Amino acid sequence: MKEYADRKHATSAQISLAWILHKYPNVVPIPGSKNKERIIENLDASKVELTEEEFCSLEEALNRCKVYGHRGFNR
Repeated sequence: MKEYADRKHATSAQISLAWILHKYPNVVPIPGSKNKERIIENLDASKVELTEEEFCSLEEALNRCKVYGHRGFNR
């Protein structure tokens, strides 16, 4: 995430939110925070644009991560 954040002059949280907005355009992420700076940072994620190439590259990187624990579905 840091690599993508550095390239976009954004934070890792903003990249995460930009990824969600790109992948699921009909979903509205609602990150919680009581900290004014974090709220503003999260809102500014809407200004981070991922190209299709960046999105695909990020998707590939995320898909290589091993996920541990329950994620809300059973297989």
